[in-house]
Parts: sequence; C-alpha cells; structure tokens
Amino acid sequence: MAMEYLHTMVRVTNLDASLDFYCAKLGLVEVKRVDHEKGRFTLVFLAAPGNVDEAKERHAPLLELTYNWDPDSYEGGRNFGHLAYRVDDIYATCQRLMDSGVTINRPPRDGHMAFVRSPDGISIELLQHGEPLAPKEPWASMENTGVW
Repeated sequence: MAMEYLHTMVRVTNLDASLDFYCAKLGLVEVKRVDHEKGRFTLVFLAAPGNVDEAKERHAPLLELTYNWDPDSYEGGRNFGHLAYRVDDIYATCQRLMDSGVTINRPPRDGHMAFVRSPDGISIELLQHGEPLAPKEPWASMENTGVW
C-alpha cells in the first residue's frame, strides 16, 4: 500500500441538523464519534451503508463531520476542510512532494501528520500508516508555511 484514501472533512454549524441530513435523509451511518473537550469540537465519522463493517476497522472511505462547539461562520468554502490519505512513509512522501515543487504547509514534525495544498487551494492531510515515525530533520524543526 503506497497510499489509501481515508476521509473528507466538512465543518458543520448544527450537528443535529447535519446528522438528520446525512444519516436520516441521505442514508449514511454513524460509525464513530469523538468529543475533544480541550479543543472544543466533536468529530463524527459517517460511512455509506455498504461500507459500515469496513469503516469500523478504518478500511473504508469516510465522511468526517467536524462540529466546533463555539459558533463560527464558514464563508468562502471554509466549511470544506480537507481530503485525507494514509501513506506508508510520511517523510518519503513529503520529500517526493517537496522535490516536485509542492509546499509542505504543515510539515510532519511529529512523524504522523502533514498538510499540503492542491493548486486550487484544497487542503490535503497526509497521515502515517501505523505508528508515527520517530521525529527527524529537516522535518522536526521545519516551520509551517501559509495555511492549510
């Protein structure tokens, strides 16, 4: 496995209304929910009915609803968050992208997560498969660039 599609994240302003739409009306199924007290947000992961069993093992593409507890407006497309892919070696993937002229907006300082942007400004999250890699240079001390 070189790369695996994980999820698409969408920010929502009303979690109940969003779950009504995505689950009750569209037919997706909630497979995981995580409340982050410190960050004041809730993540709800939804799967298509035919992918529920796979999704519980994180082996199927998911829709991630992100609900921030403090009110916010999402103008200019900010409600669409990012695409996420799992990669075999986050350092090698980021190096290959950097060598191809791609800016690493959020370097993989933790050996686990990085963000880049498409030419159209779409954020793409890269996540290390399995356990995080040991921090190493130049990534460990690399600063963020722009936004993601």
